[in-house]
Amino acid sequence: MSVPTMKQPGKAPRVVAELGRPETPEETAARKAENSRKHRAKQTINNLVLSLLATLAIVVVIVLIVPRSDKPIERDIDWSAAAAAVQPSVDVTLVDPELPAGWTSNSATLSTDKADITSWYIGLISPEKQYLGIHQAIDADASWLSGLLDGTEPVSSVTVDGIEWDVYSNPKPVEDRGLFHNALVTEAGPSTIVVLGEPSPEVFNAIAQELAPDVRAAQEDAR
Repeated sequence: MSVPTMKQPGKAPRVVAELGRPETPEETAARKAENSRKHRAKQTINNLVLSLLATLAIVVVIVLIVPRSDKPIERDIDWSAAAAAVQPSVDVTLVDPELPAGWTSNSATLSTDKADITSWYIGLISPEKQYLGIHQAIDADASWLSGLLDGTEPVSSVTVDGIEWDVYSNPKPVEDRGLFHNALVTEAGPSTIVVLGEPSPEVFNAIAQELAPDVRAAQEDAR
């Protein structure tokens, strides 16, 4: 006698609680596709977060290994060598003061501005770490000087080693003066020479004393 074969029951269709019935093949496919999309989106966000963390870790490592100093970077430029290098390109005598030990320069340039005014500039740092700049403009007009000195007018004059200088003092509060606290101005042939900066009037007079030979040489440029 033959034994009847028992048919194994198939997997019951998934019943969707919201529908109260088994989901259709189309609904099953749509559900799986949505779950796959959500999984990929989650993986993308996770990968992005991991990438940002890795980048941040690299930045931290770079910051930690790069040597740093609390002291500002100061360049020490040989302004006399710079003056000698550019002197052949102009027809006036460029000022080149000999200053006592302790004075350094962070800039020495010959440039032409938008108004076609050529000027020689030496940026100096005093032994007390105060800024002092020497400007020598060739054939400058009044607007050049006014722009450099914020439109201020001279308050007096002083004669140093036979050279007469106009004296300027910044009337603004100390916190608003920037690098212009005091200034001396003189004309030497086609040159307008300005000494401007933070030091005291006594230091300015000492610089004017050092500049006197160069100013007299510049006066000869007009003859």
